[in-house]
Amino acid sequence: MSSGRPVTDAVTSARMARQRRTGTAPETALRTELHRRGLRYFVDRAPLPGLRRRADLVFPRRKVAVYVDGCFWHCCPEHATYPKNNAEWWAEKLAGNVARDRDTDARLTAAGWLVVRVWEHEDSMAAADRVQSALSDR
Repeated sequence: MSSGRPVTDAVTSARMARQRRTGTAPETALRTELHRRGLRYFVDRAPLPGLRRRADLVFPRRKVAVYVDGCFWHCCPEHATYPKNNAEWWAEKLAGNVARDRDTDARLTAAGWLVVRVWEHEDSMAAADRVQSALSDR
């Protein structure tokens, strides 16, 4: 019986285990800049009770959730790449990530939240400007 996952070798498995869920370099750069500007936030927190999806940064009083999306995992239109091995599985996996992102955005928006999505390749100063602007609008 198959679990639907591709068979992976030890090298691939070790590489995947090293993928950080929080505290990536782009996220840390954004957090540092926002903190420098005097903005305070929660890190790696579910914005809504019962929503099993965590935002990278949460400003609960202003109902702003910030996600720093990796170009590979979230299919950046500028930098997305697609693996050649297990291509069909990866296409399905990455499409599922994008669909989940859209669903998360819709759920948070319906609950009165503003979602800010930042790509990992974005300049941290420009991203901080966008987050600060979103917060000032709330």
